[in-house]
Amino acid sequence: MSTLRRDNGIPPSAPEPLRVSMPTIVLAGMAVWAAALAVCLLVPALGTGDRAWWPWACVTGLVLGAVGLAYVRGGRGNAAAAQPADPQSYY
Repeated sequence: MSTLRRDNGIPPSAPEPLRVSMPTIVLAGMAVWAAALAVCLLVPALGTGDRAWWPWACVTGLVLGAVGLAYVRGGRGNAAAAQPADPQSYY
């Protein structure tokens, strides 16, 4: 028997979505990738041998972040126009 039964007849209330600035989040992620790239380039041991792919992973993170930033700034990636799901459909 599940402890998640809903025998009380009260429908679940959906939490309010957080209001965040998606471009700011994407830029923060890109800043982290840029810092990681700087560390990889400044510490030679982090970009040689078995870890030669580490700087390229940082570059890839920056490129994908730029694509994501263009996507979000183009008006996409905004959940404001999304239709909320019916909570009853999950039960």
